[in-house]
Amino acid sequence: MASAVVVVAGLRAFGGVAGPVFLGLVLILTVTPMVSALRRRGLPAGLGVVVTVAAVYAILLGFAGALAYAVAELAGLLPTYADRLDALLSGASAALATVGVDPTQIGRALSQIDLGSVAGFLQGLLGQLAGTFSVLALILTVLLFMAVDSATFPERLRAIAETRPDVVVGLRSFAVGTRRFIQVSTVFGLIIAVLDVAVLWVLGVPLALVFGLVSLIANYIPSVGFLIAMVPPALLALLHGGPQLMLAVIVCFSVINVVLQTFLQPRFVGGAVGLSITATFLSLVFWGWVLGALGALLAVPLTLLVKSLLVDIDPRTRWIDAFLADRPPRSAP
Repeated sequence: MASAVVVVAGLRAFGGVAGPVFLGLVLILTVTPMVSALRRRGLPAGLGVVVTVAAVYAILLGFAGALAYAVAELAGLLPTYADRLDALLSGASAALATVGVDPTQIGRALSQIDLGSVAGFLQGLLGQLAGTFSVLALILTVLLFMAVDSATFPERLRAIAETRPDVVVGLRSFAVGTRRFIQVSTVFGLIIAVLDVAVLWVLGVPLALVFGLVSLIANYIPSVGFLIAMVPPALLALLHGGPQLMLAVIVCFSVINVVLQTFLQPRFVGGAVGLSITATFLSLVFWGWVLGALGALLAVPLTLLVKSLLVDIDPRTRWIDAFLADRPPRSAP
């Protein structure tokens, strides 16, 4: 336990490096099956590395660009609703005054709400994202080295298997589970994003495609991704069409996401990666605390790695899997 505390403290201290490096590892694992299939068809090893690097770069830059586009569009649109926000706040102030709330307290609270400050925050966030791109060169370089090493990784695993076969089994379990998690989350994320965009388009809420991108990215965050995807369009619907439109967005998003993300997706994710719903949620809380937003995004793969290295490879700790698995293990006859 003392060693675990030291390791966790180290991860928190170096989260700015550990998180991006692990993200690169997950991306490499995601595209490896595609490259392996091409190699079986006669693709040269050097060309396989090029394909791996190109695919990983495309995924990483695509998601970063989509996130930057979403923040920029939202920051540019919010100031146009300043008058609408003032009208809503005036109505809310009058309604609170009728039930006996002190007008001074109301004014003090409402003075803290300003679309300009929100837009400024989003612009600052966009600036931080732009600053992150300066560090992106380091991440892309690490991805390049990982892609080159991935060509010889099967031989490395076979060498390890001669002395530590359990370690190889654990690492392969981690790789397979991570790929399945990415596949399931991507499929459900695309379905949810298309349905969310359709709902927003029918209701007339602006930036429907932007919020669809947010829904897709948020779907990789277990348990709370639904709330992250729902709050921005609901607030924009309030500014655009009033409380009725906001309520319509909340109801439609809740129906779509509760059915798909709360009931169906956890069953597929749990069956795909072998983690219970409780373990998945607790992993989100823990890794979000250790590594921040990137830790929340990679909570399931990080938990799979820890499980493979500390539980799966050691017969003395495999009993812990009974609490982590999506289904209890069968008792021996």
